[in-house]
Amino acid sequence: MKKVTKYLSAVAISLCMTSCADWLDDVSSTSSSDTNAVFATEETITLYVNGFYTWLSTYGQFGDRQFNGSLTEAMTDIFKYSGSNLTARAGQPNQYAELAVPMSPDGNLLSCWDNAYSCIRRINQFLNLESKYATGYSEEKRIEWQAQARFFRAYLHFQLAKRHGGSIIIFDDVPQGKNKARSSAEEVWDFIAKDLDFCAENLPEAWNAANKGRVTKYAAYALKSRVMLYAERWQDAYDAADEVIKSNKFDLVPDYADAWKGNNVESILQFEYNVANPSIGPNTSFDANYSPSTDGSTASCGPAPTQELVESYEKKDGTKMDWTPWHGTTHTPPPYDQLEPRFAATVIYAGSTWKGKVMDNSIQGPNGLFFNYGDQAASLGNTCSGYFLRKLLNEDMTDVVSIKSTQTWVEIRFAEVLLNYAEAAYRLSKITDAQDALKRVRARVNLPAKTSTGDAFFADYRNERKVELAFEGQLYWDMVRWKLCATEYNNYRRHGIKIDNGSYSYVEIDRVDLQYNAKCYVLPVPTTELRNNDLIVQYDEWK
Repeated sequence: MKKVTKYLSAVAISLCMTSCADWLDDVSSTSSSDTNAVFATEETITLYVNGFYTWLSTYGQFGDRQFNGSLTEAMTDIFKYSGSNLTARAGQPNQYAELAVPMSPDGNLLSCWDNAYSCIRRINQFLNLESKYATGYSEEKRIEWQAQARFFRAYLHFQLAKRHGGSIIIFDDVPQGKNKARSSAEEVWDFIAKDLDFCAENLPEAWNAANKGRVTKYAAYALKSRVMLYAERWQDAYDAADEVIKSNKFDLVPDYADAWKGNNVESILQFEYNVANPSIGPNTSFDANYSPSTDGSTASCGPAPTQELVESYEKKDGTKMDWTPWHGTTHTPPPYDQLEPRFAATVIYAGSTWKGKVMDNSIQGPNGLFFNYGDQAASLGNTCSGYFLRKLLNEDMTDVVSIKSTQTWVEIRFAEVLLNYAEAAYRLSKITDAQDALKRVRARVNLPAKTSTGDAFFADYRNERKVELAFEGQLYWDMVRWKLCATEYNNYRRHGIKIDNGSYSYVEIDRVDLQYNAKCYVLPVPTTELRNNDLIVQYDEWK
């Protein structure tokens, strides 16, 4: 979204700056000079709307609003941070996986309550003022601004809904006071659906080159297909995904390794960073944070995909690999070359080539040093599982220390829409539609179709979704909405492969069993909100 993520002009900055604490403030606090400046021209209004797009970045995998900048995959079986010091991208997410107690009303790294409502206030303030001060502009242009604003309002309410279910709905009017009651989950899903329906009806199918990257009709349908799975409104999810599929405007790119890179036929909703001038931004530190130590970054978190993830990949012929011989100690190298292509595109493993270096990922190193989890507080870019993350990194970057990352963040790609369609079809007993959508995803990597039905199909679907969307921020929230965390992420430890002078040992990489409390399917209302809002009621699970 390079065209729409320019920094806001000076005339818009003052209206944009609102703190988390005053999301319920009266709009009268905005000065008339600020308002007149924002609504002075089409350009200044558009610049203000551009500011909404940055939230795709902050809530994405490259941002810091989701789990304090850590990947939520660290709460699942597929990923662990190698560092144990209590910071983001290290001990904090590990602590959350090991014991869900840190989730509390007083402090919760998974919460986005204050920030999301602060952003929603900005949108509603804009919509309120637009209705008063933009009457001199064309109806077409006004609808474009309103639809973009409502898209991001839906996106932010979804961030709240997937964490809380029922939350506070803030409509077009900005509340006159701090007290507002919590709505039911059904009311929240209705509200989000209404906003996205408005967007689908009023946004264009595509924009001209000057407006490249703006949200479209199909971005609205794609987001709705995701949202309605959480709402368990299967027909709505099915219909929204079907609108995207039958448009024939999107497809799977031939090479899975390009699927998440953006600016291709698979990308439906994306955020572009400043490739031309990374030092100015917008930019991220993703490569510095997640590259192996061989890239020179001692600040790297030592990302550690797990053996559980590796064993989720099928062989190239679609059959399951027997990993039993590697669940002990052996001198036989693991059969990585027999796994389907998504594995090598996602994980740096022993014997793979990364930036011209053959990685050994062993205790001896030097290309991908292994260490036992807990032996050192900071990972220094080394691994506790024998694996590193490959997906999402920029393999062309030769300097990850002094140069910022600028690879595109793809929020929604076509493969996810196909998977959303498959899940909704399965829930609606449209098994042929579900199988066909799964078949299309698997065909890209030359895997045979799945012919399973019933519970067996859902198990196949879950695994397919896990490996296809690995590290794109979906798995943990999928497990939450399926209510499976408390059964599948309890009382076990994740594993890796320890390589030592040519021996391969299956090792635990957690020092204690993982624990997940079922009450954490719904995150609590923050204590500050309970203190300041006389009408809010805490969720039953947290009373």
